[in-house]
Amino acid sequence: MRSPTIDQVAGSVLAAFSLLVLWECRKIPFGFLAEPGPGAVPLILAIALLAISIAVIAGGRAGRRFADVRWTEWRHAAAILASCAFMALAIERIGYRLTVLVALVFLTSVVEKKGWIAGAVYAGCFAFGTHYLFNHVLGVPLPQGPFGL
Repeated sequence: MRSPTIDQVAGSVLAAFSLLVLWECRKIPFGFLAEPGPGAVPLILAIALLAISIAVIAGGRAGRRFADVRWTEWRHAAAILASCAFMALAIERIGYRLTVLVALVFLTSVVEKKGWIAGAVYAGCFAFGTHYLFNHVLGVPLPQGPFGL
């Protein structure tokens, strides 16, 4: 039997995740079509993800074999994962804007080596712009950090 392709492995991981979400959705009330409950959107998204992952698995037969992959970019993946962990742990303590600013400066300047000035400008515009959009335009409260940042 041939080893699976990269697409088939990725599709399988996404399918497993969508099945986990579907399993957990049974604990949340779905509601009705006229009045959906808090479980409606996660259920619909999980079903859509499952359908897409099945399509990726079925259509991914011609790609590179997973066994042939050389993990040359593992440092990038580890840095991105570490940045996600930092954001999850820091957002309540130092606020949305500072967390996103630090994470994006790290990712653009250190990981992608785009330069400190470009990284700081990009991170600052993104952090403060998305905060303004969510907090002021859409009315979604985001965690505030020290000094109201």
